[in-house]
This record gives sequence, structure tokens and C-alpha cells, in this order.
Amino acid sequence: MIVCEALCKSFGTVDAVREVSMKVPDGTFLGLLGPNGAGKTTLMRMMTGLLMPDAGTVSFDGKVMDRNAVEVKQAIGITSQHINLDKELTVEENMEFAGRLYRMDKGDIAAATDRLLAFLGLDGVRTRVAQNLSGGMKRKLMIAKSLIHDPQYLFLDEPTVGIDPNARRDIWDFLRLQHKEGKTILLTTHYIEEAEQLCDQVMLIDGGKIFRENTPEGLIAEIGSFKVEYDGGEKRRSEFFPTLAEARARAAGMDVLCNVGKSTLEDVFFHYTSKEVGGWR
Repeated sequence: MIVCEALCKSFGTVDAVREVSMKVPDGTFLGLLGPNGAGKTTLMRMMTGLLMPDAGTVSFDGKVMDRNAVEVKQAIGITSQHINLDKELTVEENMEFAGRLYRMDKGDIAAATDRLLAFLGLDGVRTRVAQNLSGGMKRKLMIAKSLIHDPQYLFLDEPTVGIDPNARRDIWDFLRLQHKEGKTILLTTHYIEEAEQLCDQVMLIDGGKIFRENTPEGLIAEIGSFKVEYDGGEKRRSEFFPTLAEARARAAGMDVLCNVGKSTLEDVFFHYTSKEVGGWR
């Protein structure tokens, strides 16, 4: 289990993360969902030891994460939101370099490289220089690098940002397989559908604080599984209902054009914060 206790981090006068406490049981696929500046990346960087908190602690199975926590860090794989490949190396050379950083045997590096490149559809470009890869291929290679040492924990900071839908779906399928194999995965994302499709738990974060946590279905049920949308003048408005029958009954009694549909995680966030999720990116 990953345990965060009262994590705090400030940058000047900005409180990026404010007393965040959370527990992530082994085998969880957790989504951290929030707008730009909510604190998602800062929280993840503290959890992975890339950034030291001003206060609070992070522990993995009782072992505290700090600058000297080598054993803990060896159990973690990280994919950042920024492309961090060695652009002048080939795909397989990037994989080899990552494996050497973890002091893996040459044979183990080769075996892991073959397996991961095949799974991610990169085997046909293994000799291509990284800077000549498409955006989707670069993202896939970054994920492959983070898994070269078969970590128990995988941290993904917006892993599918800026890539086409086909590449995104390929990555989703691969991450589902990793989760099925028992890995604990933490994902930050702007894409609401991504969190709904992949995560079995979701935490909503804004202003450096986590304000809701549940399954995707549970969060939606909290506000009402069905909605009636209508023109409220300056902006669209929504009303939420527990059943489809109640939503339809409300729509039938309205004298404005309206739509009845299923509620989403985007609706959840807007309901609690009045912030449009679709405009985050």
C-alpha cells in the first residue's frame, strides 16, 4: 500500500499541495483528475521522490520515500508528461540505457525490450532514432522505458496527451493488461473518458486538495446517474436525477429545449467546482 500523510508543498506564495492524505492499496488503478494547476503533477512528483515535500511523508509498504530510498525507487516506474527520450538514440538503445540505469543484466534487458516493444507495437521501429518517431510512438516508448525493470508501481503523468485516438486506445489496452497483471497504477489525466475507461478509483483534486474519492460509478451516483441539460441563458445548465424516469419526467415538464442523458465524471467535477473540465487543456 502507498500511504501519503499530510503532504504539503509550496512554491513561493502558491500552495501547490495542501495537507493531502491518501491510501492506495496494492493493485489499484487510481486516477488523479483535476484542472491545470490543481496539484496533480506536484503530488505525483512527491510520491515518486522527484520532489521533496515541505511537510508530510510518503511510504510504500511501510518504507518511507526520501532521497536515499533506493529500494523503494527501484519498485517504481515513471512516465512524465514531457517527452524525455534520448532523441539521438534508437528505440532499442533507449530501452537498453533505461535498463542499465537499473543495473539489469544484458540478457534481462534484451528480453524485457523484446516483450515490451512487441506489446506496444514498436518492434518494427526498434532501430529508428527516437527523434524520428511519431508522437504516439514516443509516448509508447516512454511507457516501455518506465516498465523495463518490471516495477510494482507505475506512475503516469498525462501519458496520452497530444496523441491521436488510435495511439491512445493502444496505450489504454496495454495499461489494462499491466493492471490485470497486478501492478498498482497512478494516472493523472485531462481526459475524462480516460479515467472512466481505465480507473477503478478516482480522486478529484483542485487547489492542491483532494475533495472527492470514489469509483467512477460511485462519484457519478453521488450527483445522480442521469441529467437534463438545457440552455440557462449565458451557459448550459444541468439538473441531475437518480433514475432515467425522473430525468425524463423533469424534461417533459420544461418549456425549453433540453436533452436527457447519462451523467459523466466531467459533470461531477463541474457540479462540485463550477469549472468546465472540457476546457482544461
